[in-house]
Amino acid sequence: MALNRAANNKHSSNSESFILQFYRQFINFEYVKFLIFDPASSAIITIFILLVELVLNVFVVEQVPYTEIDWKAYMQECEGFLNGTTNYALLKGDTGPLVYPAGFLYIYSALYYVTGRGQNIRLAQYIFGLIYLLQMWLVLRLYSKSRKVPPYVLVISAFTSYRIHSIYVLRLFNDPMAILFLYVSLNLFVDRYWFWGSICFSLGVSIKMNILLFAPALFLFYIINLGWLKTIQQLFVCAAVQLTLGAPFILTYPIEYLKGSFNLGRVFDHKWTVNYRFLPKETFESKYFHLALLAVHLILLYVFAKPTMTYFQNYVRLRELETQFQPQLDKQNERIKQSRSKKNKKSRSNKQQLESKEELTRDQEAFIKTFEKSLQRTSGLKEHEKIDTEERLAQQNLAIHFDQCTQLALLPFFISNFIGIVCARSLHYQFYVWYFHSLPYLAWSTPYSLGTRCLLLGLIEFCWNTYPSTNFSSVILHLCHVVLLLGLIYNVRKTLYQSNIQQRQKAEKANESSNANQLNGSFFFEKAKLKSN
Repeated sequence: MALNRAANNKHSSNSESFILQFYRQFINFEYVKFLIFDPASSAIITIFILLVELVLNVFVVEQVPYTEIDWKAYMQECEGFLNGTTNYALLKGDTGPLVYPAGFLYIYSALYYVTGRGQNIRLAQYIFGLIYLLQMWLVLRLYSKSRKVPPYVLVISAFTSYRIHSIYVLRLFNDPMAILFLYVSLNLFVDRYWFWGSICFSLGVSIKMNILLFAPALFLFYIINLGWLKTIQQLFVCAAVQLTLGAPFILTYPIEYLKGSFNLGRVFDHKWTVNYRFLPKETFESKYFHLALLAVHLILLYVFAKPTMTYFQNYVRLRELETQFQPQLDKQNERIKQSRSKKNKKSRSNKQQLESKEELTRDQEAFIKTFEKSLQRTSGLKEHEKIDTEERLAQQNLAIHFDQCTQLALLPFFISNFIGIVCARSLHYQFYVWYFHSLPYLAWSTPYSLGTRCLLLGLIEFCWNTYPSTNFSSVILHLCHVVLLLGLIYNVRKTLYQSNIQQRQKAEKANESSNANQLNGSFFFEKAKLKSN
């Protein structure tokens, strides 16, 4: 009886200890502040966002009426293909001829069968709801890696965009399908799965051509990371995907397929434009206006070319340093883990830390400090307070969040796409998904204040939710784009300028050191010469 009572008391004591420890660690103001403001908590916030989005999308599907726009036309185009037609000129729907590459046909043909020849629209909505959740996870995974944007911004932008939820689960456009494959490819690229990343990127292009807006940045990313030979190999992979998917059409009616699916000269209808409503229809449809936009597009790509290469080069260097440091950190953590299992946990863990520090050179230790501080500055965060060595070892393993250098890879991709959006001949409402998920990242990559960043995001959301678009909404949208673009130009140029100054300072120090060595050498040579005389 006494033994049972003692065991119960011990169990009760352990439970109370666990509850007290949980309360102290998580139920406090500091932890709440960490969840709201610190990008390091993005992985935790991701779970919260996805759970709420699951409920929100089910509510939208069940309570908000579905609006037919393109789904029926998609099904009609797929029906023609499934009946054996491979001539793109003959594949049409209620909204006009088919204008998307072959990947679109295969995916929507699958949806045609799954949804009972397109009749079960409610099922299609739930499928697009799952696509939305999967894409949100992929997007938030990149944000979690980069630790660039505060979590509260991600929460607000995710839950407040009616237009984005509408595009996915109320309109069933093909744009979300293309963007899904794009974010799959970006995740694969930052994880260095080049072959599969190239396949997914090309699959995105095969659904809708807007994915090519990322192509300039991707081409430079290939070259900086892989070199010319492997870049050519990856381009062959992308081309092979396009040829394989388009084979039934290329082998039968190649001209019709190329003209229909990759028509770069297509003129959009003025009544659907979101960004150029303020222009007269004659100007909007003018080929000179289109050529002017193309010229601006190429100039902006040129302006960002050098900063893009610098970002990618630094990204590659940090990834190489990761391969050098990580084995040492793993070795340290293994020693700490072993020391924790021993009786003298505290004293032994201190000793292990001191011993492991000796394995890192001064240059390596300096790099760790510089790396963490510089990326904290880019995130707009204050440096965390120093934790006592013993407490740190007791709480967690030694680690450097090298994935934070993902910032250097993502920004050029998002800028390349954003330039295409700014210079687009026409933006329709479903095109909002092309750059919506990158807007918080772009805004937090500018030098503007918190209020200005939030205002820009709010105004852009307002413009896309104004239906039909007006002269006022289209002008405001352009102004927001220009302000955001100028902020990006300023920041990347400033970063490039600071990088050049640091390189010059290093070169000057190296020259000074070399000159000093030469002077010392000549001095000793003269001294030796005098002695010999």
